[in-house]
Amino acid sequence: MSPIAISFMTFAFVFAGALFGIFLSTALPINHIDSNSKDVVKLGMGFVGTMAALVLGLLIASAKSSFDTQSAELTEMSSKFVLLDRVLAHYGPEAQESRDLVRAAVGRTLDGMELQARTRTSHSDPMAGGSEALYDKVQGLVPANDAQRTLQGQALGLVIALAQMRWLIYEQQASSVSMPLLVVLIFWLTIIFVSFGLFAPLNATVLTSLFVSALSFSGAIFLILELYTPYRGLIQVSNAPLRAALAHLGQ
Repeated sequence: MSPIAISFMTFAFVFAGALFGIFLSTALPINHIDSNSKDVVKLGMGFVGTMAALVLGLLIASAKSSFDTQSAELTEMSSKFVLLDRVLAHYGPEAQESRDLVRAAVGRTLDGMELQARTRTSHSDPMAGGSEALYDKVQGLVPANDAQRTLQGQALGLVIALAQMRWLIYEQQASSVSMPLLVVLIFWLTIIFVSFGLFAPLNATVLTSLFVSALSFSGAIFLILELYTPYRGLIQVSNAPLRAALAHLGQ
């Protein structure tokens, strides 16, 4: 289910809870909504509200941390592409084919990110990045001296590091917010809004306030889910580091 669909469901449940609370206040006997009952409900909902705020804050922090981590990994991968190209350039003209493969790998990575952003599909298979072909090409170089032998070893280390990073980024995209935790959070928010409506007068100001509050909570849920999908959706990791790396390759 898409983040926008889940956030819309959150809004529907939470705002409907508020409306149900308003309806319930007219149906309950007067002694059920007197000041003593109100104090007890406030006490219980204050505890639930504290738990909901804590969980919501932790989810936002976790999602932001995941987003920042993947953004940093993409930047690091871009820098390794440039470094690999420079190592191969120092190796000599014999490594030109390998340098062409590096440039092609960066281009395929950029195309994959743009395709994923357009189609909102999962990240492409890391095997499609051409890392094995690049490894075989670098491994097939025949060093003529110790300097080239050292450069070949450094290049092979960078190729392996890039392959590891590709798989790491790919596997991280399988992580997401725990759905049972999200369901419990939405339930908490719903019963909190039921308590809001239970003691709220029915007028336009109150309805507007409850509407905006429910919309804000659903927006927070949307933000969390979007941050867990950094390569598709409205909030995306910038591909500027890869574009900058591509501009420096082959120089």
